[in-house]
Amino acid sequence: MYELLFWKYLDGIYLNHQEVYEAIDEQQEVEGLEILPVDVILNRFHAVFSKWEKVDENSWKNTNGKGAFQIRTTPQSIKIDCYGTEGKTMNLLVDTMAEFKCPLYDPQVPERYDEMSE
Repeated sequence: MYELLFWKYLDGIYLNHQEVYEAIDEQQEVEGLEILPVDVILNRFHAVFSKWEKVDENSWKNTNGKGAFQIRTTPQSIKIDCYGTEGKTMNLLVDTMAEFKCPLYDPQVPERYDEMSE
């Protein structure tokens, strides 16, 4: 499994990414993060991955190739668990979240890929 995590800081706020990740992982609300339009984001994933098999409301399986993913949400975050997912598919997931100005935090590295990263 490979995790992709997305959130958006409020204007002028920039926190320790690892601490934000840990709080989100424990389903805690994080002061300084925006509330995301979760339903709109999920609808966008439904459209982008419409040719994939829907396993359940928030899980998709590639019937024409490798990989599957599941989306878990909080009001402030989108977490995508990828299972055998190819790099190009992960890039599409990241690009879809970029439409909502939510950069990727990769907890495996750990690194956040946004304009504030060094």
